[in-house]
Amino acid sequence: MQRKIRMALTKGRIEKAIIPMLEKAGYGCEGLKDKGRKLIIPTDGGEFEVVFAKAADVITYVETGACDIGIVGKDTIMENGSSFYEMADLGIGRCRMVLAAPKDANFFDGYAARTVASKYPKIAADYFARKQMDVKVLKIEGSVELGPVLGITDAIVDLVETGKTLAENGLEVVETVCEVSTRLIVNIASLKLHKSSIEEIVDRLNAAREDK
Repeated sequence: MQRKIRMALTKGRIEKAIIPMLEKAGYGCEGLKDKGRKLIIPTDGGEFEVVFAKAADVITYVETGACDIGIVGKDTIMENGSSFYEMADLGIGRCRMVLAAPKDANFFDGYAARTVASKYPKIAADYFARKQMDVKVLKIEGSVELGPVLGITDAIVDLVETGKTLAENGLEVVETVCEVSTRLIVNIASLKLHKSSIEEIVDRLNAAREDK
């Protein structure tokens, strides 16, 4: 028997922002809000199932076809995958990926080798490759601001919303790498098999976004 359409939803901040948008789009979400330890839950009306997952796993589930739709940040898309259709910018979780360095450091001056800390090594490497700069990217899973503070890197590439954490650690934005927000992605084969159903979900979410 053919399964229902599945949506992989990034747990945490994106989950909390998307569920009200789904409700605004006309989907019943009581089960999603009171999910307990369940990881796969249908909408109240049974239109589709929601799979709660970590951001990078959302990419994996959509690329493999385990899920038809994914809701995930643009940063995760740029860092982890591209074998899918990016169908909509849902306009939530807006922030910037930036290059930040200690104040008055003049990161781009001179010819000395640079080292940069980042949770996003691919995004950082691609950014410096476009600038034709040979920069060593050091992956740090925790607070990347510690790289310059401890003196092991010259700068960081990381997400910034308010810039408060940077300022409190003596850092400032040097340049914006890219703008980031939450996106809706779709498995390539799924769009062919379930085109009308998936497009209805996309249209309803777009309408909910525009009606903010």
